[in-house]
Amino acid sequence: MDYKAIAQQTAQEVLGYNQDTSGWKVVKISKKITVSSKASRKFLGNLYRVEGIIPESTFKLSDFLYQPGNRVTWDKALKVYNMVHRIDSDTFICHTITQSFAMGSISPRDFIDLVYIKRCEGNMDIISSKSVDFPEYPPSSNYVRGYNHPCGYVCSPLKENPAYSRLVMFVQTEMRGKLSPSIIEKTMPSNLVSFVLNAKDGIKTHRAPSGRGRHNGHPSFQKKK
Repeated sequence: MDYKAIAQQTAQEVLGYNQDTSGWKVVKISKKITVSSKASRKFLGNLYRVEGIIPESTFKLSDFLYQPGNRVTWDKALKVYNMVHRIDSDTFICHTITQSFAMGSISPRDFIDLVYIKRCEGNMDIISSKSVDFPEYPPSSNYVRGYNHPCGYVCSPLKENPAYSRLVMFVQTEMRGKLSPSIIEKTMPSNLVSFVLNAKDGIKTHRAPSGRGRHNGHPSFQKKK
């Protein structure tokens, strides 16, 4: 499997979502964070778009979202987030296990995702993620194996204040298992807002590594049944 080619294609798809301005329906606005959705073209579910302003530079925000080491310390949706295979300095495969959601009605899922960071013109960074098959981590009977269709973050300097960043996040997670779509539609917007708020808090104590090297970041804004 050509993981690098898949990663690059996923980043292009996320960029396309970012450039797509039609058909979005606002489903939640909370604490200056806006969540919109539209029907996914990948599965029978929704593609979510989450927008917010982060009071940090794009450089620091991108590094923070890409680094896997401290993810579970601030992302309360996760209990495991481990890099299991390094492809190159910009690309790796991670194994994620989520917490339960919706008072336990969505149980933990696990995911195997290909994560990639792409630097673009204008100091814009794309951190993309897509589920892939990875033989070393087959599905386990302990968890339902979920699937992330192309997801990602787009980080760019705020035009009015380049010391701040505009974060746009795209999520289209197929939970799988025996879940009612209505449960996911009710819980996902609030969980996505919580992710951005947790990231805002977490980045305050984050120390960016020296140099431009990164090593993480994927939308794991998943839930379970």
